[in-house]
Amino acid sequence: MGTVAAARISTWAPLRSPIFRALWIAQLVSNLGTWMQTVGAQWILVDQPNAAALVSFVQTALALPVMLLSIPSGVLADLVDRRRLLIGAQTGMALASLTLTVFTATGHTTPAVLLSLLFLLGCGQALTAPAWQAVQPELVPREEITSAAALGSMSVNIGRAVGPAVAGVIVSIAGPTVVFGFNTVSFVGIVAVLVVSKWPTRMSPLPSERPLAALQAGTRFIRAAPAIKRVLLRAILFIAPASAVWSLLPVIAHDRLGLSSSGYGLLLGALGIGAVCGAIGLSRLRVLFTPTQRLALAAVLFGLGAIATALVHQVVLVLVLLVGAGLAWLLAMSTLNSTMQLLLPAWVRARGLSVYMLVFMGGQAIGSLLWGVVAGAYGAVTALLIAAAMLACCAVSTLWWPIRHNVEEIDLSPAAFWPEPQLVVEPDPADGPVLVMRGYDVPPADVAVFTDSMALVGRSRQRTGAMEWRLYRDVGTVDRFVEAFVVRSWAEHMHQHQVRLTARDREIEETVAEYSAGRQTVTHLVAVEPG
Repeated sequence: MGTVAAARISTWAPLRSPIFRALWIAQLVSNLGTWMQTVGAQWILVDQPNAAALVSFVQTALALPVMLLSIPSGVLADLVDRRRLLIGAQTGMALASLTLTVFTATGHTTPAVLLSLLFLLGCGQALTAPAWQAVQPELVPREEITSAAALGSMSVNIGRAVGPAVAGVIVSIAGPTVVFGFNTVSFVGIVAVLVVSKWPTRMSPLPSERPLAALQAGTRFIRAAPAIKRVLLRAILFIAPASAVWSLLPVIAHDRLGLSSSGYGLLLGALGIGAVCGAIGLSRLRVLFTPTQRLALAAVLFGLGAIATALVHQVVLVLVLLVGAGLAWLLAMSTLNSTMQLLLPAWVRARGLSVYMLVFMGGQAIGSLLWGVVAGAYGAVTALLIAAAMLACCAVSTLWWPIRHNVEEIDLSPAAFWPEPQLVVEPDPADGPVLVMRGYDVPPADVAVFTDSMALVGRSRQRTGAMEWRLYRDVGTVDRFVEAFVVRSWAEHMHQHQVRLTARDREIEETVAEYSAGRQTVTHLVAVEPG
């Protein structure tokens, strides 16, 4: 499907899938509970000494576990049954939330207890996020992934729009215990949906990768994928300054605007409403703007929201500009998230998305911590103005660091097109490293374009498992080139053969073949220990 046609797909299209729809509704309820919990937790700390720092630590406690567990969680989600992983993580989060409810009801929720339990909930989120993100492309067609990402952001932001407003009223009437209890029930609900929901299981004729080898393979993939590294750069440039608004908004509501907990919930609700509006209009925005332009627009709009919270005293005007900031947040998150999903083949999807989650949540965690320190030293207004200036720089930087715009057209479907090696000796799966050499006879007129094209081949080899890759010229034969790459083990080379290659890799190799005369020769050498 062409880029323009894909851009016109409705945001609601993925909801036609019964499994996606059931999981989306369950997550919507869970997100509602999570945001109600966040308001309750932050409001407990507003009257504490050093409130600005403590309130910002709430976001840090929820996001910091991602920095510790995101990468291992991504590896785990690529190696085990994702449905069972999600059930286990959500059950653990339900237990942590129940503990917080009981402690609050009995008056034992000190700041240390609160932040510790929020940290445990963040650990559950770290385990959940890569698996949930990775399963989405398995539930909807490729051309609907951007819409699915937008619906995921919409789910979060409906919770953000409704949850804080409801929580503000409940906290002012009954205290935070009730909102913590609702969050517990919401986790139980999502576990129930996961138990009854089914989706296609991943089958492979090969043994599962070992965790350390899988981690290294995922790292090599990211290093050899410039388009993915650019998405990660754009994510940190936006998220680091944008985290100032999320972390300091309670202080602005309480100290500058004189609002109660329900008023703070209204400010968060404005951000959430803007995000919902952005999701509804996403298909139109995708037609009007390229992904890079959408990121620039998002940085400008969110910067205006930061300025409004810093300088504007009229609550109504602040709400209007926060609606625009919420739209900007949805626009940035859906663009970054869907681009990552579209750039990752199935075998490494959770690992790649875990790196994105590390950048996203880690940026929020570190950002919230730093903005809390800046606000404590120089005031929340100064911190927000600095963040707005950084967002302006983020928008301008898209001129030099754009992201790829035609990702829907990249075919990453599995394509096991390499011929099986002819073996006289059958290696053990653990044998290795494996040296693979492939020879090419290249006419003199095509040498320059051949060597340029081989740069793409080298990145393909490294993405699919090569620890080292190099192109050599045979000085003993006219116009003879040899590529050599090293794979960790024979088992990993078989994964490279049968699981990791995609249609895009085949296109790259077919391009090189156009400039190579005669039959290509392939040699496999397995390392042995002498003596």
